[in-house]
Amino acid sequence: MNQPPVDQSPIDQLPSLAVIVVSWNVRDLLTRCLDSLFAELDSSAIDARVIVVDNASSDGSVEMVRSRYPRIEVIASEKNLGFAGGNNIGLNHIRVMEQGVEFVLLLNPDAEVQPSAIKTLLDVIRSRSDVAVVTSWLSYSDGSFQHSAFHFPGLAQLYIELLPAPARLYESRLNGRYPQRLYAASQPFEIDHPLGAVMLLRAEAIRQVGLFDEGFALYCEEIDWCARFKEAGWQLLCVPSAHVIHHSGKSTSQVRVEAFIKLWTARYRLHKKHPQFAPLWLARLIVRLGMRRRMQGASAEMQAACQEIIGVWQ
Repeated sequence: MNQPPVDQSPIDQLPSLAVIVVSWNVRDLLTRCLDSLFAELDSSAIDARVIVVDNASSDGSVEMVRSRYPRIEVIASEKNLGFAGGNNIGLNHIRVMEQGVEFVLLLNPDAEVQPSAIKTLLDVIRSRSDVAVVTSWLSYSDGSFQHSAFHFPGLAQLYIELLPAPARLYESRLNGRYPQRLYAASQPFEIDHPLGAVMLLRAEAIRQVGLFDEGFALYCEEIDWCARFKEAGWQLLCVPSAHVIHHSGKSTSQVRVEAFIKLWTARYRLHKKHPQFAPLWLARLIVRLGMRRRMQGASAEMQAACQEIIGVWQ
């Protein structure tokens, strides 16, 4: 992959933490994210490199970051590399595979860091040498609860997402959810994978399993990565005492039908790559039934999208 141009500041000694933010056309949210990030780094006295990878935004994001945040290293891509590709550019830039850093925080541009969140995550991961990834408690913009951690997706989750099911199952273990009482207890608990909005990773674990699989164009990259961490013997934790506000879905909402196709194309790749999640033939059946059901009464654009997804899964 060709390396996009990067703004660099002289660095005498590499800090133990690098923060990577991959952004696309969310300038105002990115400003909010970076303001909250630097407020936390400064108040908690955390020495960190901060890298923004811009995925060919057209809203002036690059110019805004360069003018407002001279401490940031900006990588301006000429094309949209996606979540996996953008983060891999950042990870290669900090030489993560060459012991260039100890910990890496991957932060979405629609995330707003709350006081002491990064310090808390660092304290927990430093206290557990067997842990590759920690994530925070998330809330939506209005303060309501958001799940930040999930079980790996199985057949039941596919069924609940695509076919008629009792509403009470949506928040259940069958749909990959951890009970809210675990978050309320404020103690770290083991998880299968986090939502990709906030991920603090041990660089040693990344060196063992490798970077993101860029075959995932937009979704499921973090699920695949975390499955690989688990297979290599690492643990993953959610740390509810660290809090981040997640103004979710602002990038993908710009391309809803395209995002829908990419989601279910990625889900196919995920289930094919990790057959332990569910028997593939049964997963195929559920997806075909679900897409045909969604086509009923849908727009011509959505019907075409569903038909394309059926073709991928077949």
